[in-house]
Amino acid sequence: MKAKKIVLYVLLFAFAITTLLPLVWTISTSLKTRYATLKYPPEFLPDEVSFSNYTTIFNKYPFGRFLFNSFLVTLSTVFLQVVVAAMAAYAFARFDFKYKELLFMFYIATLMFPFQVKAIPLYLIVRSFGWINTYQGLILPKVFSAFGVFLLRQSILSTPKDYDESAAMDGANRITIFLKIILPLNKGALATLTIFAFMDSWNDYLWPLIVTTTQEMMTIPLGLASLQGRWTTQWNLVSAGTVVSIIPILIVYIVAQKWFIEGISATGLKG
Repeated sequence: MKAKKIVLYVLLFAFAITTLLPLVWTISTSLKTRYATLKYPPEFLPDEVSFSNYTTIFNKYPFGRFLFNSFLVTLSTVFLQVVVAAMAAYAFARFDFKYKELLFMFYIATLMFPFQVKAIPLYLIVRSFGWINTYQGLILPKVFSAFGVFLLRQSILSTPKDYDESAAMDGANRITIFLKIILPLNKGALATLTIFAFMDSWNDYLWPLIVTTTQEMMTIPLGLASLQGRWTTQWNLVSAGTVVSIIPILIVYIVAQKWFIEGISATGLKG
């Protein structure tokens, strides 16, 4: 039994090292000079640590603008997506209306289509509204999430209806029940959706690439791509930008980790 545990721990340690190695290498490269990145054999830890790459990406490139765009688009998308998904999930879980199950099934079926299939129709719709290269063009098409509705509906269904009925007997209406009972009792699922939506929007490359036409509207993924030159690439600058871009995701996950784990367990997504 002890031998099995040792083997398991060794495998887990090897898996952890394999997973963390690219991140450690990226951080190491972000602290190297341009010439140190070209050394052969490559240095895992730089002899000369330099933080100038981080100042260069902000002084030489509009990286601050990229960050602003990403924060504005991501926070707006996450807020609207959680609000819309919560209201739709509440309707599907608690309301009775004709063809409810059929409508929900068709809505969830949209998950089978990759975004690449929907990209052209979305682009045509956005262009018809005149939203190309605008914040509303970046935000609104990502607000409606079938996955978010499914996730929150499963969580709300696991919440006993006794709470709703007790509140209704005390005179609470649907809106009060939704705000004061349903949402507080499903904080884990809401946190889970928030993290997923944040990562999806923050790391999204394809849709901003399609809908933006100027550097001023670029988000972080497009900004990182713009750091790569046509003939040569300064990987120390790209690595510095990458490190800066992953910090917000780490902060969001650390802050919401407790509710994230609760939400995964409550909604049955742990596998």
